[in-house]
Amino acid sequence: MSFIKFLDKLSNEEVLKAKGSRRESLKQFKNFGKGAALASIPFGLAATSSKSKAATASMASAAFQASSTDVLNFALTLEYLERNFYQMALDTDGLIPEEFRDVFGLIAKHEEDHVTFLAAALGDAAIAEPNFDFSGAPGGLNLDTFSNYNTFLALAQGFEDTGVRAYKGQAGALANDKDLLEYALQIHSVEARHASKVRRLRGEKGWITNSENTLPEPFAPIYGGETPESNTVQGGVDLAGMFADFGGNSAVTEAFDEPLTMGEVNTIASIFIEPAEED
Repeated sequence: MSFIKFLDKLSNEEVLKAKGSRRESLKQFKNFGKGAALASIPFGLAATSSKSKAATASMASAAFQASSTDVLNFALTLEYLERNFYQMALDTDGLIPEEFRDVFGLIAKHEEDHVTFLAAALGDAAIAEPNFDFSGAPGGLNLDTFSNYNTFLALAQGFEDTGVRAYKGQAGALANDKDLLEYALQIHSVEARHASKVRRLRGEKGWITNSENTLPEPFAPIYGGETPESNTVQGGVDLAGMFADFGGNSAVTEAFDEPLTMGEVNTIASIFIEPAEED
């Protein structure tokens, strides 16, 4: 099955764009079927395990201080950013090579569906969409994002890798809401596939070794952060030195994605969000 067809099975426009109350929206999404849910089974099982509880307890305290509404609006902001980023790229003539337009077209569709779903789940509590500047000017940058395909790809990787870790970092805050946790993890799994695909389009592996970073400086916190990708301690178990015949410590770091705190993600996103005008 092709990458595009496989990802398309994880996106159901009719269900995700259905209007109604939060409970009705979540119920419709749940009725989508077992196919999409299977994608998040490893994460769903981990969320209920005793080892996961120990790992979750070590996450930044901000995850537990945030309400479900705060977390969903946090996720919605990221999805707004990604949707606009890909749509603007697709609308820029000559930026994306023709052979990759279907890939990014589908990724953009997924981000649009994520926005619609999160907005429906939040209802009147959904935040307004920010204004974005993908040159990074709000953060003091001057990137040639939509005139240089390599810059576009680098930002795409940065945004996708940020999104994967952002969802993971807030899982603890949704632990008491089974439905919201389930749907957040389903989106998380799709974002991870996006990240892997974009990394390969840049000629990289689909995963990260240690805290390697080939992106512009603003994205360094994705891999360094409070819990860097070079971390070898998972669920309180130090795996360092245990797999010398299977890639050693580098392979251990490849086997786990680390969470980002809400503060770390907001620092990255703020580089591309124009400050709100004061009343």
